[in-house]
Amino acid sequence: MSKIEQFINGKLQERKDNLSIRNLSVHHYPVDFCSNDYLGFARSVELKKLIEKTVSTIPHYLNGAGGSRLLSGNSPYTEETEQFIADFHQAENGLIFNSGYDANVGLLSSVPQRGDTIITDELIHASIIDGCRLSYATRYKFLHNNLNDLEARLKLAKGNVFVVVESVYSMEGDIAPLKEISNLCEAYQANLIVDEAHATGIFGKKGEGLVNQLNLTQKVFARIVTFGKAMGTHGAIILGSTSLRHYLINFARSFIYTTAAPVHNMVAIRSAYQLLDKIDPQLIHQKIDLFRKTIKEQHINALDSESTIQGILFSSNNTTKLAATTLQDKGFDVRAILSPTVAAGKERLRICLHTFNTDEEIISLVKHLKELN
Repeated sequence: MSKIEQFINGKLQERKDNLSIRNLSVHHYPVDFCSNDYLGFARSVELKKLIEKTVSTIPHYLNGAGGSRLLSGNSPYTEETEQFIADFHQAENGLIFNSGYDANVGLLSSVPQRGDTIITDELIHASIIDGCRLSYATRYKFLHNNLNDLEARLKLAKGNVFVVVESVYSMEGDIAPLKEISNLCEAYQANLIVDEAHATGIFGKKGEGLVNQLNLTQKVFARIVTFGKAMGTHGAIILGSTSLRHYLINFARSFIYTTAAPVHNMVAIRSAYQLLDKIDPQLIHQKIDLFRKTIKEQHINALDSESTIQGILFSSNNTTKLAATTLQDKGFDVRAILSPTVAAGKERLRICLHTFNTDEEIISLVKHLKELN
């Protein structure tokens, strides 16, 4: 066996030994409490019909883009969709990327320069961490949602300063104190970047996100809105000024050096926004309220969250995996989140709530969670 194969097998064995090995699976359980399809758009027949109807009106569209946006992969429809989405979120302009990962890596690796400072919440998404690693800027972390610790880091910052947070955190499900963070950024002349992946479609009068809900659109340098969660499609957009859009076209490598998404994908994204306009924004919050009320009544050890993401804490990888398996055997699609994805001792079941989950399913899930305690 070669040295590199020994290394690979050794690292995999480490993961097996601490019960954190990852495996792909094609098996899904009947009751979805796992996916990020919060509004049911990914499974929506209405959305599928709307996409098919719109595609049929576009003559001679290609199955693939055939190249990057800077070569053959751009189209009037794509640019119209970008402006349509920017207007929806009350932003000046936007640039679509192939995924939220691409958007975060492209933004953070290209805008902050040597001599600048990036300050991120300690629980920020891995894609943002990877983008920061590709930048030559100095990077600091601050304690999760801790304003005093953020201010301490701001006092150390030099050059152009960027504070990067998620509006709703993907593993905790909790909400960033965006107003207070915005005030600190204003006081220290820092640029605020907000990842709205898990707030889009959930917060705001029409699902515009938490930045819109809190009237902070003029105080945020850039927003990352992804389409693969509540919007039920795929891709992401960076919202900001027209100058930022043009800068990213010229310097964001994850945009420049990749084949563009085809027109069909653009149609799906714009159709999802059109469908969002027909959704009762209170329905998903009724499901969240029911879950929170029921787990409180049952005294279940859960993270504090007002979002679609609810975490039930356990003490180890083993106990969390056993809990997930028990629920899966009862038909609930619930997945274990293990260390090192989360800190050791904070392993959890990550439960995602959806508009299509019935009240009976939610109450039944909580009943079975109580039996695990």
